[in-house]
Amino acid sequence: MHTGKRYRPLEFFRWTYRGTFWLVLVAIVPTTLYAQGFTFISIPWQPIATLGTALSFIVGFKNNASYGRIWEARQIYGGIINDSRSFGYTLRDALGGKESDLVKTIFNRHFAWLTALRFQLREPRSWENMKRVTNVEFQNNNYQVPEWQSHVEEELKNYLSTEELKYILLKKNRATQLTALQSETLAKLKKEGTINDYEWTQLQNCLAKFTDNQGRAERIKNFPYPRNFASVATYLMFVFVVLLPFGLLKEFDKIGEGTVLENFTIWFNIPVCGIVAWVFYVLEEIGESAVNPFEGSANDVPITQISRTIEIDMRDMLDEDNLPGAIVAQNNLVL
Repeated sequence: MHTGKRYRPLEFFRWTYRGTFWLVLVAIVPTTLYAQGFTFISIPWQPIATLGTALSFIVGFKNNASYGRIWEARQIYGGIINDSRSFGYTLRDALGGKESDLVKTIFNRHFAWLTALRFQLREPRSWENMKRVTNVEFQNNNYQVPEWQSHVEEELKNYLSTEELKYILLKKNRATQLTALQSETLAKLKKEGTINDYEWTQLQNCLAKFTDNQGRAERIKNFPYPRNFASVATYLMFVFVVLLPFGLLKEFDKIGEGTVLENFTIWFNIPVCGIVAWVFYVLEEIGESAVNPFEGSANDVPITQISRTIEIDMRDMLDEDNLPGAIVAQNNLVL
């Protein structure tokens, strides 16, 4: 997530310079050929304008869908924050207060759940974009993805006993099984009479909310923006960018007729087509960069920072002294 007022122009240039180079090159080739006398390559601009209108609708639809996915992801983690706090003080007060070893054990399991979930959400998928050269370069120059710099096994050691760690590492969906362990413990406490039916219901409802939010996050992670919509946007973008300079050749050539700029205005076709094509290209790239909110991009929901914030808040409920440090932005970017 970007924490500054806006991306700087230089950041946009570094992110898009490869694509911009090809956009300008596509405009240079037909313009040069037309200036050399190959005027037959010019085509009417009206069909290209119609294509551009269709493309604008498709790109707008994609950006709207991308924003919906990333906003839903943020709402999911907003719910996890609130439910974690409720779970923390309800559990603390039901099981003997701040000094209870059992409370600390269950708190640590919850931190392990947050850890396992964020590692699962950062796992790559074939449709995600973080292996693209432009994204790799931007990441290397600006930020690091914490889940790619360490191993989940090492992180979970900080929260789980040796027996529980061995058990969880054998599971495919570790986050789910950690919640199951919590439920098993709460059921045992209810049978023993340590907590009453009302307290058990309250705590169990918190676990159900965690499961619901985990499932919603997994749905976004594992179900991509439909590939048919993504494909048609890419293909139409390619056709539009290629045809655009051919459609404006005669129009720019006419501008200079009868003036001192005759035979020179044709070269305006290059910067104008480059700018128009760049606008569509960047809008499409912005939508694509936000469509997978857990992939590790600069526009991700900051699930690592949120998980650390929850851990700090819950440890503070127990009056612990050595709280972990908050995760701060690096180059205005935080994950």
